[in-house]
Amino acid sequence: MNLILLGAPGAGKGTQATKIAERYGIVHISTGDIFRANIKMGTEIGLLAKSYTEQGLLVPDEVTCAIVKDRLTWEDCQKGYLLDGFPRNLYQAEQLDTFAKIDGVVNINIDHKLLMDRLCGRRVCKECGESYHVSTLGGKTTCDRCGGELYQRKDDNPETVGARLAVYNEQTAPLIDYYSKKGLILNFTGSEAPAEVLFGEIKAVLDKFAK
Repeated sequence: MNLILLGAPGAGKGTQATKIAERYGIVHISTGDIFRANIKMGTEIGLLAKSYTEQGLLVPDEVTCAIVKDRLTWEDCQKGYLLDGFPRNLYQAEQLDTFAKIDGVVNINIDHKLLMDRLCGRRVCKECGESYHVSTLGGKTTCDRCGGELYQRKDDNPETVGARLAVYNEQTAPLIDYYSKKGLILNFTGSEAPAEVLFGEIKAVLDKFAK
């Protein structure tokens, strides 16, 4: 089962991606994780990606497409995968069509008024990438999953978040219509309800694909 996960920044894609990958035994491929790994290692691609992400901008399409195309050839992708953060625009979606077959697109719709608080209050584990919100941490600074240190990303501030949402509306939101026309879109509504509630709805639909 090959899936794409869509949704505005802060819609809860990371949490749902982890749950989906675990339940269906498919690999979670996050372009954000790929770029952050390269940034941490100081590679040429990492430095290039950093110059864009710190401004709330997207990494050039050609670089992103090449990295994803290579990643999908790895052995762990043969049983299926979940693409998170790719494609981000119509060009990337069209390129993806040339080297991958997608079975479904999980789209999480959410009121953008909720996203600013959610993103600016987000804290991320330096080790495993698990996300939390300050309202649920109670002052904790370590990850419940692996014990790693939690931090606030440089791009999780009002100015950059606003820029990211504007980019999403302009470039990524059109993918909903693109995949709807292909009969692949699976719409869900994100909210302040526990992540398990949303996952239950997603699971009820994806279980039919997995059979």
